[in-house]
Amino acid sequence: MGISKDTSNDWQILKSRVLPLVKPLWRRLLIAMVCMMLVGALTAAAAYLVKPVLDEIFFKKDMTMLKILPFAIMLLYLLKGLAYFGQAYLMNFVGHKIIKQLRDELYSHIQRLSLSFFDCHETGVLMARIMNDVNIVKAMVTKGVTGLIQHSFSIIGLVFVIFYRDWKLALIAAVVFPLATIPIVKFGRRMRRLSAKCQESMAGISSFLLETFTGNKIVKAFGMESYEDLHFFEKTYSLFKYEMKAVMVRAMSSPVMELLGGVGITLIVWYGGYKVIGGTSTPGTFFSFMAALIMLYEPVKKLSPINNMIQQGLAAVVRVYDILDTLSEIKEHETPKELKPGGHSLLFKDVSFKYSDDTVLKGVNLEVQAGEILALVGMSGGGKTTLVNLIPRFYEVTKGAILIDGIDIRELSLASLRSQIGIVTQDPILFNDTIRNNVAYGKPEASEQEVMEAARSAYAYDFVNGFSDKFNTVVGERGVRLSGGQKQRICIARALLKNAPILILDEATSSLDTESERAVQKALDNLMKGRTTLVVAHRLSTVRHADRIIVIVGGKIVEVGKHEELFSLNGEYRKLYDMQFEETDPPKASGDREIP
Repeated sequence: MGISKDTSNDWQILKSRVLPLVKPLWRRLLIAMVCMMLVGALTAAAAYLVKPVLDEIFFKKDMTMLKILPFAIMLLYLLKGLAYFGQAYLMNFVGHKIIKQLRDELYSHIQRLSLSFFDCHETGVLMARIMNDVNIVKAMVTKGVTGLIQHSFSIIGLVFVIFYRDWKLALIAAVVFPLATIPIVKFGRRMRRLSAKCQESMAGISSFLLETFTGNKIVKAFGMESYEDLHFFEKTYSLFKYEMKAVMVRAMSSPVMELLGGVGITLIVWYGGYKVIGGTSTPGTFFSFMAALIMLYEPVKKLSPINNMIQQGLAAVVRVYDILDTLSEIKEHETPKELKPGGHSLLFKDVSFKYSDDTVLKGVNLEVQAGEILALVGMSGGGKTTLVNLIPRFYEVTKGAILIDGIDIRELSLASLRSQIGIVTQDPILFNDTIRNNVAYGKPEASEQEVMEAARSAYAYDFVNGFSDKFNTVVGERGVRLSGGQKQRICIARALLKNAPILILDEATSSLDTESERAVQKALDNLMKGRTTLVVAHRLSTVRHADRIIVIVGGKIVEVGKHEELFSLNGEYRKLYDMQFEETDPPKASGDREIP
């Protein structure tokens, strides 16, 4: 859905997108609107009282009215203040409640989209949708819509007063003031387009900041601070240009409205003064009319910035619902089956997969027995990680099927499928929380004893107890306070605690030094016991003892067997082996090599 440039779509957007959010809060909204009506009516009443104050007190010198009218005015402004407080509080409650609901819905929806969605959208852009765009919607609801309703009631009441006081003067105003709607509409359209540009620029800056802050070590290592400064300055300058254009539109709307208002008031003062001097009107009537007109001018003038705010909000609404309207490629079956706990076998039947137009897997046929350890090796980009990512349905197969215990995984509920799969990735993902909560992430109800046993099996217990806060130690953002090996062992403890019968190890040791790898490998050996395990490996030394090894080249399985069998074939596996060990294990004079 694109940003609408036609204000005729505004009501449709409000009706289809914003009003359903307001509906559950209709009682508070109704009371707020009653308060707004009171504010409008009391504003008109204040203008109406100008005539009796001038004519009865100052010209006729009526002592009775002197005793009554000041108290009436005080009561009027007291009631107006209470009504204004009521509408301000209730509308802000409605606005903030809607935004909380919208932000929660947006976050929850994004969390449930497939990984392909995240592949196509920058993290910073998604963060901008949840924070910046939703804040703009909040401003539209709490200030824009509130102001529009409140000022509309004030305008209606004041128009009634000016026509009641002098309909001929009112007709002059009726000719001039509608001209003010022309710049309001034009400025509003321009503001919507500029708002969309500003929001896009803000999303780009958020994405850039996320990248450079998380990759700050690389920026420093390569001395690229000035280079990144330049990129950031370009992005902020682009935002600055759009913001200044928006400032110009907002700044122009006020003087244009002032000019039109000045023309109208000039004509009215001339004609009204002529009538008072001619004796066909009283000063009280004229000043009551002028008070109502001046009061009327304020809400009319405010309609322009309010309209600009609403246009910005509508642009943000469209951008938010661009995400909410995105459907996940991973569909839950209408009547899903539950995957029972226990040992599971896997079967890949003619499985193909492609990202957009790039085919990654081609007709993969593979069977994995329950409890078997299967290693996947091959050059980078061959499709190893993609193949294992299809099992928990992070992505959907393009062709063919994956079966667990003879059941197509698309027929299983996502919750039961993923509950039976444990994953340890190359990049250990930890949250800025305690070690205890990171270990128990998939099983928050786990007892302290279970957490400690998992840590022991993952060879993490000793180093955790070395911290002053032990299992209550906060690991920092992405586990920054831990070493690479420590982070990986915490991730292994997390997988152990989950105790899933299917295990996926995606290059779990490839980024570690030799000493850390040994500790992690011992932990992995504990983790793999009795589980159906798929090991994606770059280092062939880590898969020698797998029950079977498959070699994937160009998205196809080209070799299957044990280490010794594949080594003796002198095929793709042997090429990989020779590439990895040619420096540390030089070939014998015969050109052959002993099988380790």
